[in-house]
Amino acid sequence: MGNRLSKITTRTGDEGRTGLGDGSRVDKDSLRIAACGEVDELNSVLGRLLAYELPEDVAAVLEPVQHELFDLGAELAVPGHEALPEHAVKRLETALADLNEALPPLKEFVLPGGGPATAECHVVRAVCRRAERTLIALGRREPVGPGAAAYLNRLSDLLFVAARLLARREAGGERQWRALAEREPRGS
Repeated sequence: MGNRLSKITTRTGDEGRTGLGDGSRVDKDSLRIAACGEVDELNSVLGRLLAYELPEDVAAVLEPVQHELFDLGAELAVPGHEALPEHAVKRLETALADLNEALPPLKEFVLPGGGPATAECHVVRAVCRRAERTLIALGRREPVGPGAAAYLNRLSDLLFVAARLLARREAGGERQWRALAEREPRGS
């Protein structure tokens, strides 16, 4: 592969505009650039999660996601281009079902946290949800690839299940939310 970026500092964005992959220029605060940034941040926090020593089954499911998020970023950077593989959503659905099979049914809301990797996984999930919201907003104004929103939606579900598994392995279980009436002593 040839050099994609031979010069990092171009000064072409100093006036608040940036270039898309198709050569067009847009404002840096456009929804398309916001969506690109959200997906980039998601990929970055996922990379931080993958720096932990994760159980093999969780790592094996999440490692390909970094490549798929890069594909999604490419789609967003070139309007009308589709780069996210069609099978990516199905892969997440299958992985989600496989990982969820090992978990008991959820009866209460789960608090983010537990062990370090569990807490990080919840951060990745929250960033994923934010990226999804931005992508949905963009899709209301401009064309977005057909699988993009579904991919981020499945990914956030997968990250939730991965966090549940990590909590069980790191901390022996999940911290469950309790209603206010359960948290406060009677007569207070």
